[in-house]
Amino acid sequence: MHLAQVLFSQGFGSRRECEGLIASGFVSLAGQVCDNPWHEVDPVGLEFGVQGQRWPYHEKALVMLNKPAGYECSQKPKHHPSVMSLLPAPLRRRGLQPVGRLDEDTTGLLLLTDDGSLIHRLTSPKHHVPKLYEVQCKHEVDSKQIAALLAGVVLDDDPKPVKAAACEAAGAQGIRLTLTEGKYHQVKRMVAAVGNRVEGLHRSSFGALVLPADLAPGQWRWVDGPQALTSALPPLSSR
Repeated sequence: MHLAQVLFSQGFGSRRECEGLIASGFVSLAGQVCDNPWHEVDPVGLEFGVQGQRWPYHEKALVMLNKPAGYECSQKPKHHPSVMSLLPAPLRRRGLQPVGRLDEDTTGLLLLTDDGSLIHRLTSPKHHVPKLYEVQCKHEVDSKQIAALLAGVVLDDDPKPVKAAACEAAGAQGIRLTLTEGKYHQVKRMVAAVGNRVEGLHRSSFGALVLPADLAPGQWRWVDGPQALTSALPPLSSR
């Protein structure tokens, strides 16, 4: 690919804008400025610099974000800023979308990608991808509530009981809850159905991906490498 094509594919602007960035000396390869937009490169494994910032080439982008409270998982937020505003402009231009949604007041691990098939694979209820939530409740959690969440509770929009894939108490008023579905306000509604109330909600893992301890709220990170990517997915046989 021409270097200008690489920049265009990675969200650095229009074709003309990418050519201008390169011709103006703002792009480097292996630490050396390259001012030829038509320079041929192999994009696989390529790392390049734009205005001093390193960028790895990704045919499809997948990033994790430590979502803070006060942000909406929407391209067109209504009441709060969009989580997209926490990403750099090139990723926003690529059209990344959240993989599922976290409520405005929910924090933790959020995946975003421009790979539509991956979004479907990770969110389809057929694939049962587990998500772990750390729940802080208003009232003390007892064994009956845990048992009810594991056995299944009926929500108002579906007569079929919804079960937690795993559930355990975490302190007097905490629950560690694993779900494999993604219904609207599911955690809050399930906890309400057993007579308690969610006061704080944090997602700490998605599939095999765990939110890194050193990723601060509002920060993002690439999900790199085939091992990290495939370990977040269900087996191929489940497609």
